[in-house]
Amino acid sequence: MTLQDKWLDNYKDVENQLHGMSQVKGVVTAFNVNIDAVIRITGAEIEALLKKVSSLQLEKSSIIKAPEDVLSGLLHCFSNGIAEEWLIEEKQTFDWISENIGFDKLQMGGQGGIVANAMAVCGVEKVFAHCASLPKQQAELFLDLPNLFSVNQKGETQKAVDISRAEDAPLIHWIIEFDKGDEVKFGDKILKCPKSNRFIATYDPHNFKLHIDKAFSTRMTKEKFDYVILSGYHMLQEKIFDGSSGIEKIDASREIIKSWKKSNPDAIFHLEVASTQDKAVRKHIIDTICKNVDSMGLNERETMDLLEVIGENELLEACEKDTSAVNLFKGLMKIKDYTGCPRIQLHMFGLYLTVQDSVFKISPKENRNGMQLASVIAATKAGTGAINSSDVLLWAKDKPVSDISLKELKNLTSFVESEYGKGSLETEGIFSTGDTEIIAVPTILIEKPIALVGMGDTISSIFLVAAR
Repeated sequence: MTLQDKWLDNYKDVENQLHGMSQVKGVVTAFNVNIDAVIRITGAEIEALLKKVSSLQLEKSSIIKAPEDVLSGLLHCFSNGIAEEWLIEEKQTFDWISENIGFDKLQMGGQGGIVANAMAVCGVEKVFAHCASLPKQQAELFLDLPNLFSVNQKGETQKAVDISRAEDAPLIHWIIEFDKGDEVKFGDKILKCPKSNRFIATYDPHNFKLHIDKAFSTRMTKEKFDYVILSGYHMLQEKIFDGSSGIEKIDASREIIKSWKKSNPDAIFHLEVASTQDKAVRKHIIDTICKNVDSMGLNERETMDLLEVIGENELLEACEKDTSAVNLFKGLMKIKDYTGCPRIQLHMFGLYLTVQDSVFKISPKENRNGMQLASVIAATKAGTGAINSSDVLLWAKDKPVSDISLKELKNLTSFVESEYGKGSLETEGIFSTGDTEIIAVPTILIEKPIALVGMGDTISSIFLVAAR
């Protein structure tokens, strides 16, 4: 049996694993939910927009105070073929974008919203999604499923898609996509786009402040659930635009988390770290939230971001030079040692990896099986474009793991065995050092993916909740 055949055999039970998710009584997703307004724009359309503003300087920033700043950010990303997110501070600019740019489609945005939809379609008995704002426009982006709830104006749980908190304003992240090779005439210059990418202009005053709906936080002390998946801290700044403190917002959320833990002491609390630009906020997250949750989820970049703020500069440099499973594994072990978090999971290109305490309540085999289901569903999302109905979830179940994945697994196995002795990581995906369990799963990769938005959030939530 080849190694690829062996992993096809390991994956064969994913259907039962998916069925097992229906045994999960409840999942809470908090805190960030928003609307993504997606539009693909041409060079000619950008030139037309330029005529609607008086003057424009190509200046690097991250704050949008006027329409000129929107176009400055768009041209900056267009001309460099890069992706950036700039924050809209003024309502008038939000209105200008709505009127002059618009959108091609609206889709669910924010880790909390994306994870809620994924958990519901996978069959979790009850999913409770926190929404800082829930007008009809936002509610309609939740899947129309009977197990997906939020909290209405009366503070009661209700099917999320049916709620309309009419007094709430929509929180919109404009995702403005552009194509490689397109051109824009700007003054006496021709700006040519070197790589297809996107510029994100975000109007989200509630999530910028990690606004937590009091009715929701109170209601969750009365509900029963098995998991809480936390996210949204990455949008905070040390000093928020209204003068408040991002550090204080983090501390306030800890009190709410404590109240939920008190009412559901057996629940697993998991943090999706996300890419946090503000270093002071990032440091406070790792020193407080990360040290008080049961589990953390990271990708390659987020692992490196945390290594930076805990002072592991040599390892950070090694990861940046060679973003391999071996270097990232070393990073996870450093982060685990620093935080004391019992379980850390990584989703990287080609490989999923977990390091957890040997006494953790999810066994290594259960964890591996959850990781395999996450790989199948992620490949399904990439290959079909959406996972909005249960009948498509296992579309990728018989596809082989990729050669890239197996190469990363082999290299990781060689390193782990050189450090800790022989084991079965390469063939079974499980290795024990005595105190720590290491679980690694090679993944299915789709050569020409249709959709990648929200992929990490989908992977990470299924990764954890399907581990049964």
